Amino acid sequence: MNYGSLFISTAAVLLLVLYIIYNEGKNPYPVSDYSVTVANVEHLMPEVTPDQKPNARSLELPKSMSFAGEEVPLSVSHVRERLDRELHINTYWHNNTIFLMKRGNRWLPQMEKILKKNGIPDDFKYLTTIESGLVNAVSPAKAVGFWQLLKSSAKENGLEINKEVDERYNPIKATEAACSYLKRAHRKFGNWTNVAASYNRGMAGLQKAMNNQQEDSYYDLLLNSETSRYVFRILAIKEIFENPEKYGFAIDREHLYKEEPLRYLTIEKTIPDLISFAKAQGISYRLLKRHNPWLRANKLTVRKGRTYRIALPVDTGEGK
Repeated sequence: MNYGSLFISTAAVLLLVLYIIYNEGKNPYPVSDYSVTVANVEHLMPEVTPDQKPNARSLELPKSMSFAGEEVPLSVSHVRERLDRELHINTYWHNNTIFLMKRGNRWLPQMEKILKKNGIPDDFKYLTTIESGLVNAVSPAKAVGFWQLLKSSAKENGLEINKEVDERYNPIKATEAACSYLKRAHRKFGNWTNVAASYNRGMAGLQKAMNNQQEDSYYDLLLNSETSRYVFRILAIKEIFENPEKYGFAIDREHLYKEEPLRYLTIEKTIPDLISFAKAQGISYRLLKRHNPWLRANKLTVRKGRTYRIALPVDTGEGK
């Protein structure tokens, strides 16, 4: 065995270990006591010149905002920061916000008419974008539809729900039911911002928080995370929808989804087989369910004195 070579190799390894330990000791930010400050990292943030095109920029907040005609107190720092968060999330969550805009072109104008008829401020149309993404979603809590209505509240506000019919899946009727809730909530709170918060927390839950904290404004309440973000999510979507180019969205109008022309049949007798019914109307069962998602079975029982309106596409070639 060559002991000289072994000695030299061992000494080299030892020197390397000692060098690493020495430099670890010189590390001004040891792992066990690392603190990021502006002074630490500002040298890592080069100036962005106008000719550069970064993938993401921090956004300038609007100077003022309102919800349903009520001013948002943006002079309050925590209010600005809460809006700041939701505005950035929805601006840079590109695919989600793009599809909200596409679906919104189809559905929001229809909702605007119903809100106006019921005396509800137009801004409440944006509530559906954060509740459901303008699709007939079902939540873990079994809230259903564009307006995410629970079975109990839906029935309380006039919707029919049984094994064959669930009108929460009808965006138009669900909007009417939501208006009923919103009007009652406004009679209780007298403030539309609180009404919006109560749609998430519930009237009783919001009132309890107001009583406990001796505050009467949503913006001054300490609430659970979801409700605390809720109105700010609505505000962020409203701001982006009303100023899309400011936030980097350029959507060709031809790419937006359009309201589809429909005709309606009044149904007074039981339909034992909706597949055969669809074929008799010259459309597929898939198209029948697309335009009437409130039909939850393959038949429709019509009780005495009851009628239903079934929507049928004018363009029966769609989807074929």
